[in-house]
Amino acid sequence: MIEEIRTEALDPEKFIQEKIHEIREIVGDGTAINALSGGVDSSVVTVLGHRALGDRLKSVFVDNGLMREGEPEEVVNRFRNLGIPVEMVDAREEFFAALKGITDPEEKREAITQTFYKHVFGRIVRESGAKFLLQGTILTDVDETVAGIKRQHNVFEQLGINPQEAFGYQIIEPLIQLRKDGVRKVGEALGLPREVFERIPFPGPALAARVVGEVTPERIETVRKATSVVERLLKDTGAFQYMAILHADKMTGMRNGKRDFGQQIEVRCWDSVDGRTATPTKLPFEKLEDLANAIISEVPGIVSVTYNIAPKPPSTIEAV
Repeated sequence: MIEEIRTEALDPEKFIQEKIHEIREIVGDGTAINALSGGVDSSVVTVLGHRALGDRLKSVFVDNGLMREGEPEEVVNRFRNLGIPVEMVDAREEFFAALKGITDPEEKREAITQTFYKHVFGRIVRESGAKFLLQGTILTDVDETVAGIKRQHNVFEQLGINPQEAFGYQIIEPLIQLRKDGVRKVGEALGLPREVFERIPFPGPALAARVVGEVTPERIETVRKATSVVERLLKDTGAFQYMAILHADKMTGMRNGKRDFGQQIEVRCWDSVDGRTATPTKLPFEKLEDLANAIISEVPGIVSVTYNIAPKPPSTIEAV
């Protein structure tokens, strides 16, 4: 049973010092590795690990081909500017090969998990000689996985999976007692830029969690373009999270006076504190019209744009 540290009871400076000590105790004289995605959780873990271990922490960014526009370069450069070196690893072909032909949501998540932890990251760990992986698992990830709501790619021991046996390294999870609002509080105390610790959540499977049906480079590019539009137009709403979802079925539309079979983008925008429950943001209809017009004009092949109005539960924040 994981003992939750509620945000209102969290002393971020004390938490930081305790976790730095804990990481040093576990790693000892060895080396550790972590995968930086640029999200709030992985960013906080990267800074914690760097403060604890310095050069004995190897940080990598795995480019899986599933990230947002320009994200790999942006994240790597930001942390290099903070004095934390990050190596970029190109694994795009491996991830798309693993996802080929898969449409079931849980099978897609499992394919991404195995490709990342066992193949790509397992290889990186072996080459580095590191025996420990620092990872940004938070309590909500564990809760949703154990409850069977959605398998989060970064949860193992709570499912009876021993990472040492399965992948060859031990996983350290400094943030596992916190939820998202607590992690933001720690990120601010660590001195991370506001655009990092206040960044909207982004799923571990990245844009693959926003493609209903098979994940291909072409379909990822479609949802990537739609994501750019949604994030541009909704960034000032104050919402907890917002996203574009690409649906699987072709839709009947019209273009230039003729029938046009195209694709559908679903927009989701959420009000929430920690992601456990959420309600759709009550966007003005004019904003919804702006979203639809921009997506249709900027994303090739889209003929339909919808807005999700079902709360969590029964919906979930991500579609897949």
